[in-house]
Amino acid sequence: MEIGKSDYLDSVVKPNEFHGTYSTCRIGFGYMIDGATFSEDAVFKQQMDSASLDLESQFLTRDFRAIISGVFKSKRTVAWKMAYMFDGNEKIWLMRETGVTIGVPELAGHIFIGRTKEGYSMVKVMNGHSGWTAERQMALDVIPILADGIKWFGFIPKSKIFWNLGYFNDVISVGHSFSTYAWQWDARAGWLPFYDKEKNKVVHIGGNFRYGKPVNEKITLKSRPEANTLPQIINTGSFAANNSTHIGAEAYYSNGKMMIGSEVMVHNFQSKDFKDHQFVGGDVSISYFFTKGGRPYNTQGNVFGFVPVNNALSKGGWGEIEAVLRVSSLDLNDGSIQGGKFWRITPMINWYMTKTLRLEFVYGYGILDRYNLEGTLQVYQVRLQLSVF
Repeated sequence: MEIGKSDYLDSVVKPNEFHGTYSTCRIGFGYMIDGATFSEDAVFKQQMDSASLDLESQFLTRDFRAIISGVFKSKRTVAWKMAYMFDGNEKIWLMRETGVTIGVPELAGHIFIGRTKEGYSMVKVMNGHSGWTAERQMALDVIPILADGIKWFGFIPKSKIFWNLGYFNDVISVGHSFSTYAWQWDARAGWLPFYDKEKNKVVHIGGNFRYGKPVNEKITLKSRPEANTLPQIINTGSFAANNSTHIGAEAYYSNGKMMIGSEVMVHNFQSKDFKDHQFVGGDVSISYFFTKGGRPYNTQGNVFGFVPVNNALSKGGWGEIEAVLRVSSLDLNDGSIQGGKFWRITPMINWYMTKTLRLEFVYGYGILDRYNLEGTLQVYQVRLQLSVF
């Protein structure tokens, strides 16, 4: 998520932050390691044999990222950011969110230029270390994680309306694993019927729209359904698509200690010479803090942020403890394309030991509909996360 001047110049200087003559500078990093084991019934094993896939219990680095960012000391807000990440699945290093954010009060917002999240979906826009679940819901795996381009986002406090409009292409990122579109347009807009910053209460309603052209007019949709150590057990294979449209809705309610939210979406792929295809998915989540903590809402980007930790373990306390329950699904079956349909229920516990250290205990129960069979999978996960941003 982009950061404005007020996040730096109007706050207490952090230990990993420096103020120079022309700009501030903050150095950060993040690390995630996952451990997982699985329990498959006989039908699910048969499905994996048909897909030529094996499930392996393992510990795996999810990602390691280094970030440097700051704000120029200029009359107009100009923030900059550079990030570099090691992808544990692909075993490669790649440039992550990198670019500049320019304040444009004349347009009631900011303009970002560079590599970033497109702006489709709240949880897709959020920092990957700040979410309430270990992974984003599987229906969002259809949308690339990054893109290069420009976007305008803003919020009007009086009317409580927010928006995000962006255009992206693959001129710079061509050949990257995330660059599956030659170009795409994105729009996200919504309204806060109720927002009380002091009491950390919010009702958030939003909608998303995306239109793009897949590279070489072909696309492959696939997902490791919310477990990084899983193989891509739902996968359409490559199919023809001249363009695609994506429509989504998001709604969240939070009173500080409790959050209830849902995002649903429809992915449509159009082809001039072949049949069009439609895939649907979504989720419903609920989280509750047993301790005094809560997840704050940020109107710059209109997303939930990192959990502030009271009584950290390092200070003799217990930190913050959160229980989460999510139900999610993605259907990649449509006509001649039978990529599989998977739904999953996920209860989990987040233990925020300090503001930088988080431990997650995750259980997943899922049903896979593929190859005219329905198999059952149970997932047992643990994640250790270190975040210094």
